[in-house]
Amino acid sequence: MSTTLTSRQQQILDWIAEHVRCQGAPPTRIEISAAFGFRSPNAAESHLRALARKGAIILDSGRARGIRLCESSNQAGNLDNRLPLVGQVAAGSPILAEENVEEELSIQGQSFSPTAHYLLRVRGDSMIDDGILDGDLLAVHRTPEARQGQIVVARLGEEVTVKRFHRRGRKVQLRAANPDYQPIEVNLDRQELVIEGLGVGVLRRW
Repeated sequence: MSTTLTSRQQQILDWIAEHVRCQGAPPTRIEISAAFGFRSPNAAESHLRALARKGAIILDSGRARGIRLCESSNQAGNLDNRLPLVGQVAAGSPILAEENVEEELSIQGQSFSPTAHYLLRVRGDSMIDDGILDGDLLAVHRTPEARQGQIVVARLGEEVTVKRFHRRGRKVQLRAANPDYQPIEVNLDRQELVIEGLGVGVLRRW
């Protein structure tokens, strides 16, 4: 790919790759819009055209599922035997930006369910009651979607945090698993909240 993808573009690209892997075909614009909460398929089309300009996908005009992944995009899915380890995330940068990746570890993403795409080094003790300690490696499945109570990697403004996801209408609580921490309250009408992925496993390095 000739240009670095934004965090949202990378999410969409990973979701398309996962859809192709699981369903055997690329998604439609309507399916992309539903998955990411876009108000119309036009928003999905705009993101697809941006991905095409950056060389991540090829669009076949006139076909509802006319999306083809480029070879570099297939390799970027991190479905092989090595997972990137993300350390401190620079403010506002994509999770998998080069400056955030400390190393690659010989771990199969398919060892987790759903598949893990990267490992995130946990900072702090806000999730200790869920058995996630400071310095642990959280295996993360990239997806923009989360259900009630799931452990998520969430981006709020320029910060990335690991919390449990709870939503009621347009209001979200990101809850810690430690009574010393108050929930983070998010009004989706006033703030942008991006789900970077789901926690699907924990590794501890001694």
